[in-house]
Amino acid sequence: MEKLPPLTVADDLAQNRPGAGLLEAMAARGPSAIRRLWGKARGRSSDWDSYYSGLAGERRVGRELERLAAHGWRVLHGVPNGRGGDIDHLLIGSGGVFSVNTKRHPGASVWIGDTMAKINGGSPHPYAAASKAEASYVQKILERHCGFAVPVEPVLVFVDIDSLDRAATQYAVHIYEERQVSALGPLSGKLDATQVDQVYAVARHRRAWMRT
Repeated sequence: MEKLPPLTVADDLAQNRPGAGLLEAMAARGPSAIRRLWGKARGRSSDWDSYYSGLAGERRVGRELERLAAHGWRVLHGVPNGRGGDIDHLLIGSGGVFSVNTKRHPGASVWIGDTMAKINGGSPHPYAAASKAEASYVQKILERHCGFAVPVEPVLVFVDIDSLDRAATQYAVHIYEERQVSALGPLSGKLDATQVDQVYAVARHRRAWMRT
């Protein structure tokens, strides 16, 4: 088991707001608010529009997850991924750990299979496969620093969609619409209270995620 240094304020991911990873990227490389308003006024789209759309989705799902605190769950947002990007949300409690990935597709019809998703019948996106890979990564990091088995399951949450269809064989990834994440609330029996505290202490420490 690898030990982490004492947690500092700078390394405490519990301070992150939903969408923290996107906010950081936009602050570093995105257009200023004035430039974005000017572009919208002129009817111009931007490569950063998807970031703003994703940010809205992460904030809404983040609010739904934070309501699960009433069931004893802990939530983290914008957890750095040592392989690049970030993990939208981590939900930690007696029911285990859930790696939550948010996808916003306003008004879309979504079909999700074992590894891929199709939006309005278009080209496949590897949403399910990516979610499973992300959960495996999270499990490796947590177990490295906890010293015991940590069950981690992938979750995909779709926001603002019109319809959602799942393949009959899709069981490896939890698939929800925004308001359905409350189904995770009553889950229990995977981690005891001491283990929950230890997993959360590791997960909130930025330095745990600095190695792949």
